[in-house]
Amino acid sequence: MKIIHLLVLSSFILVGNALAQSPAPIKFVDFVLTPNHDDWDYKVNENATVQVSVLQFGVPIKNVSVDYEIGPELLPAEKKGNVLFKTGEGKIDIGTSKQPGFRQLKLRTSVNGKVYTGEIKVAYSPQDIQPTVQMPDDFMQFWNKAKEEASKVPMDAIVTHLPDQSTTTVDVYLVNLQSYKKGRRLFGYLSKPKAPGKYPVLFEPPGAGIKPINPSIAYANEGFIVMNIEIHGITPLISTEAYQHISSAFGDYMHHKLDDRDNYYYKSVYMGCLRAIDFLCSLPEFDGKNVVATGGSQGGALAIVTAALDKRVTCVSAFYPALSDMTGYLHGRAGGWPHLLNATNQSINNKPEKVKTLAYYDVANFAKHIIVPGFYSWGYNDNVVPPTSVFAAVNSIKAPKTISITPISGHWRFAETNQESLEWIKKQVGQR
Repeated sequence: MKIIHLLVLSSFILVGNALAQSPAPIKFVDFVLTPNHDDWDYKVNENATVQVSVLQFGVPIKNVSVDYEIGPELLPAEKKGNVLFKTGEGKIDIGTSKQPGFRQLKLRTSVNGKVYTGEIKVAYSPQDIQPTVQMPDDFMQFWNKAKEEASKVPMDAIVTHLPDQSTTTVDVYLVNLQSYKKGRRLFGYLSKPKAPGKYPVLFEPPGAGIKPINPSIAYANEGFIVMNIEIHGITPLISTEAYQHISSAFGDYMHHKLDDRDNYYYKSVYMGCLRAIDFLCSLPEFDGKNVVATGGSQGGALAIVTAALDKRVTCVSAFYPALSDMTGYLHGRAGGWPHLLNATNQSINNKPEKVKTLAYYDVANFAKHIIVPGFYSWGYNDNVVPPTSVFAAVNSIKAPKTISITPISGHWRFAETNQESLEWIKKQVGQR
């Protein structure tokens, strides 16, 4: 009996280990979608078609039934239907657009009772997409006043060395600064090369959410003094579990005081970014001339905002910047993250005072004030930060810009694009 019990227990352990293993890196059934323009770009009023292949083990599935939806990105579908691909492959006409923007094709099929999905978005004259958000007449006056008030708050920096986070080549510190208002604290990690010398500084704001951050040791190993921050006034040394509890209790900060431009949540965030630049430029190891701002999503937005508001920033690298052209939904097209004016949120936020506030915080308006070189990268299949909103912001930038589009990517980026950004940044600061 003991042997039987052991065998049964061993079986449960084996099953448990099998269920706990990492998910497969590819789908069991996958869609391969190929537009008839290599760059996924079309002109306004030009028709687009997509070659569809439904694959299992890399082989087309014969007699596969596919449901489809076609329409402007992130908006209700204009056309729905079903098609039978006898060979597992075929073409779908997704039409055209009369205005610059994007159209989206969504696909769905069921194989052996399991549903699989795919989607693709293509662009129509994307270089002509312009912001829908209005530029307030007193936009820079508003922010110059905010900067002046914030500059009067002592930095009161508390810097603590973290030996357990440091490496043989990089020293890591916890930084605790006073920011925006007296008593309001900003936390971040400082990562510095151990080798003596003068270095360019690099500011890396975070993506969205209330979650842990980690030191940016990789940039420090490339010869930068780096500060990456937590924007909510929470020390990054607490546990992931504690962050989850705080996030659940706090709620969606991007809605907080949206009806009050002087006290909207992101005001303290934007000013906190400038305080991080204050701190970096105060370091004795700073080379005195090169200040980089870089990030992705919310971090990409904050990098652009920082470069627009702080003339000490000498270059910016932003991936799929959020908070861009958020009023797009009010004009019949996709708006930027956090989608405050989409169909779900319009009844709450489509109020004159809230729309007015958003104009002061929209990245598309900050983009018009960028005067330094920039590297900008995004994908077309991004449903978190839709490409329409990114084009609206980046098209507004008049300063020199390098654009790297990877149309197939969603809300993520390739290692190759990260390397391209790094090489661009190093060139800007005179590194080889």
